[in-house]
Amino acid sequence: MAIQLPESTESLPAVDALTPRQIVAELDRHVVGQAAAKRAVAVAMRNRIRRQRLPAEMAAEVTPKNILMIGPTGVGKTEIARRLARLSGSPFLKVEASKFTEVGYAGRDVESMVRDLTESAVDLVRREKRDEVRGAARKNAEEQLLDLLLPPRPSHAAEGDGGADSFRATREKLREQLRAGALDHREVEVEVAEKGTPSFQILSSQGVEEMGVSMKDMLPGLFGGRTRKRRLPVPEAREALLAEEESRLVDADQVARIAIERVQSSGILFIDEIDKIAGREGGHGPDISREGVQRDILPIVEGTTVATKYGNVRTDHVLFIAAGAFHVSKPSDLIPELQGRFPIRVELEPLTQEDLVRILTEPRNALVAQYRALLATDGVDVTFTEEAIHEMARFAMQVNAATENIGARRLATILETVLEDLSFEAGEGDRRAVRIDGDEVRRRLASVAANQDLSRYIL
Repeated sequence: MAIQLPESTESLPAVDALTPRQIVAELDRHVVGQAAAKRAVAVAMRNRIRRQRLPAEMAAEVTPKNILMIGPTGVGKTEIARRLARLSGSPFLKVEASKFTEVGYAGRDVESMVRDLTESAVDLVRREKRDEVRGAARKNAEEQLLDLLLPPRPSHAAEGDGGADSFRATREKLREQLRAGALDHREVEVEVAEKGTPSFQILSSQGVEEMGVSMKDMLPGLFGGRTRKRRLPVPEAREALLAEEESRLVDADQVARIAIERVQSSGILFIDEIDKIAGREGGHGPDISREGVQRDILPIVEGTTVATKYGNVRTDHVLFIAAGAFHVSKPSDLIPELQGRFPIRVELEPLTQEDLVRILTEPRNALVAQYRALLATDGVDVTFTEEAIHEMARFAMQVNAATENIGARRLATILETVLEDLSFEAGEGDRRAVRIDGDEVRRRLASVAANQDLSRYIL
């Protein structure tokens, strides 16, 4: 079975033109099966687009229809939400609800999820803005590099002696050499930002986070606010100057404003392991802790204002996607108020062996394609027979049934074990072709899979 390396795909319509059917089709490129969950998130995304077309007064009243995904681990819950965020360009954050079960002891303030989502939005917008100014930044960095290679003429130099023309000609010749890489062996002295680490700690990182305070903002000198001169090869100096110019050309205040707006209008918060906090008062200890976390999360899901270092963020129109296996508890164990805030519920199906076969081969950048591409960089052209693919899926199902069922995540471990020797030896010799068949998969996995103790640690 020849598995083709991933190719570029056709461009999609603009985000605001995507229909739910097109959204599902794009998700199908990355996640196998789970049609109900894909339909639910596709409708949720389309409703956001529809809301933006409403009059402002009505749009303010239309809240997201939050989604509760129910299903075992490794079946695609997180990946569906993550791919939806990438498709829509939305800020995305995944958190585990269990992190908040011991607030005041080892847990975290629930508002930190909104601050973290805002931070991810700032990073997203900053990257977009840097892309926009890259052309100008590259031009400025080149001029600065030329100034270092050929210092400018003194301002009092005579203009009529032909020196100015000669200087410009020399500078343009240097520019050509610079672009051609002929000056890469040269070194220049540039000022670079220091990336220092404070030698003491005023507050714990958790305390700083939960106060919404940035120590970097309070004490910039401790965190790289200074610069120092360094001699660097021309290629490294160009990158340093380019990064500095991009930072200078990007308006930090504008980035913060756009990021906050992006969070408020299209942010996606994925709360995993919500089944771990399902419980009501009436028991002792942990049950009370779990209900307390639910009640802390409730106002954020209902809509509240959270203070961040970039400004206040409203959560009224953030889309919340909660997920859990619910092996022990059930959705009705959540407090009624929180249940009501997740009106759309979808149940994801356990993966079959055929699903695992498809996961290995069908999605864009599927696991088999990834490993083929990795080994190809060392001159090894590895192919898998159809029988080998089915055998790896069968072993994954077998180990999942005998130990912990971690779904499709088992496949990466299976592939690592099958290709262990080949990955270790690749790059030591000439280019070669390697064919992995069913016998090779069985040879590599049969003894380990048969021993449950070994399976727990190896597979």
